[in-house]
Amino acid sequence: MRIAIVRRAPLASYSMDVYADGLVSGLKTVRPDWEFIQIVPEQQQEANSFLSGLNKYYQRYWNYPQYVKKQDVDIFHVIDHSDGHLAYFLKDTGKPVVVTCHDLVNFVQPENARTQARIANVSMAVWKWAVKGLCKADHIISVSNYTAKDVKQILNIKSERITIVPNAVEPRFHKLSALEIAAFRQQHKISPEKICLLNVGSNQPRKNVITVLKVLKVLKDKGLPIQLLRTGPDFSEEFKTFIQTHNLSDYITDFGRPDNNTLTKIYNAADILVSPSLYEGFGMTLLEAMACGTPVITSNVTSLPEVAGDAGIVVNPTDVEGIVEAVSCLQNDDEYRKLLIEKGLKRVKLFTWENTAEQVAQGYEKLLQQAHS
Repeated sequence: MRIAIVRRAPLASYSMDVYADGLVSGLKTVRPDWEFIQIVPEQQQEANSFLSGLNKYYQRYWNYPQYVKKQDVDIFHVIDHSDGHLAYFLKDTGKPVVVTCHDLVNFVQPENARTQARIANVSMAVWKWAVKGLCKADHIISVSNYTAKDVKQILNIKSERITIVPNAVEPRFHKLSALEIAAFRQQHKISPEKICLLNVGSNQPRKNVITVLKVLKVLKDKGLPIQLLRTGPDFSEEFKTFIQTHNLSDYITDFGRPDNNTLTKIYNAADILVSPSLYEGFGMTLLEAMACGTPVITSNVTSLPEVAGDAGIVVNPTDVEGIVEAVSCLQNDDEYRKLLIEKGLKRVKLFTWENTAEQVAQGYEKLLQQAHS
């Protein structure tokens, strides 16, 4: 069998690179006799003018689809719903088309898209047109039950056309020794008595970073030896103002965008992951933290409870005092903390790329059987 894995442009989306790399690796393990062709668009330069912007749209929404449809394969698998427009073109090939849907956040919370686009209305209209291409796909892979519900309700796609296959955690996320963790904390001048909270992600409104900062302020005001470790883009002006107003600068260690090896060390160095997102299609950071032996506090909304299972503390994402109480509970109850760590390490074993790939491969086989019947 010859499968086309249709990827995003290099570096266009870190999470999509992780998904594509993990899926292909898993598929090669579970179906070693199959051939996997990875199709990648050329990296487009940042659009700094009207004409270059038009060319970027032309390349992505016309030229690239024409190139993809010429490939001689048995199945096309588009790995990101944002490239759902490819299904409009690939239907003409007569070959089954699969699209993975990771989330539909821009339908539910359009303010997230406005923080990233130069011309928000145009970008949103094009994104919606592209995502609605999922309606033309033969099958949808949803990364969570919650995302599957969104696909059914927002795009009016029937359940029988959707398979729920969760993401997986990369093996590079693992528990380090106490000596390695101590050395890393010492390197970054984080004393052993510090309670290190960790937040990983972007500044999009859905990430709810302001609540993390409010939690930090309350814990600081209580006199606790607290430190926030943060990875992601630079804080927005709103967040910087809050930090300055409440004198939080000395209580934050900002790692920016660390490399993979450093990120694993950061997860291990943290005492608690605090991820109070308002919307997640899956919530990969929860599994990454658990794999590193770091307890998780997360939201009781969208897909996060199903990812956390019984291995995390779930709270109302806007309940600052509730999150503060959860932090205190983990720090004051050593037995509970150890139990949560053990549950997390056990839970992540369910989420391997081989397990994910096996479910996806079975979906391919079923589609081909239907196509040939």
